[in-house]
Amino acid sequence: MNWLFSPPSLDDFIRLLKAWRFWVLGVLIGAVLGTTLFYLAPPPYRARATVNVDFNLEEAWPEETDRQQFYYLERETRKLEEIAWSDTVMQSVAEASGMDVSTLREEVLSLSQPAEAGWHFYADDRDKKRAESLASTWALAFTKQAQAYIAAQTDLNSFVRLDAAQVDDLPVYRRASQGIYLLSGSVGFLALSALLVLFFKPRQFTA
Repeated sequence: MNWLFSPPSLDDFIRLLKAWRFWVLGVLIGAVLGTTLFYLAPPPYRARATVNVDFNLEEAWPEETDRQQFYYLERETRKLEEIAWSDTVMQSVAEASGMDVSTLREEVLSLSQPAEAGWHFYADDRDKKRAESLASTWALAFTKQAQAYIAAQTDLNSFVRLDAAQVDDLPVYRRASQGIYLLSGSVGFLALSALLVLFFKPRQFTA
């Protein structure tokens, strides 16, 4: 078994180069299998809704230091994130979709990296229309709840403004593209081809 753990030799690399036909065949087979898998078991759809968030930094802290402004942005962003995943918002989505809250949080919904400007609310589902409905419902529930906090002048700063910019006719696409499946299949079989060339006897891979 020492040969298994020994470093590759020059002969090993030469064998790899001589077996280029086998490499090409492995890449083609991997690409075909990856594409076939994409059509037989496609990834779920992903829909994206957008809510514009404006912290109105200039009005909220017109004469303060950059450090204070930074903490203001961080604090308000964290509050909005908590609202997005809050029980109240999740329950609204659950009631509209018929799904339980834990499934929505752990498997279906995802939030883009929050910052000022567009917040993207993603929803994954096997059904295209259902994914769109989930993303739209989540974005609207979040906006409504956040605006309620602002109107009541509790928790959120009154200068924060939210606008549900895109909640209808959402962009919907596969969570993973066909190209990723094709590339993964090709790379996987390419690696397998290299292993077969290295670990089987040289006479089995004559050029």
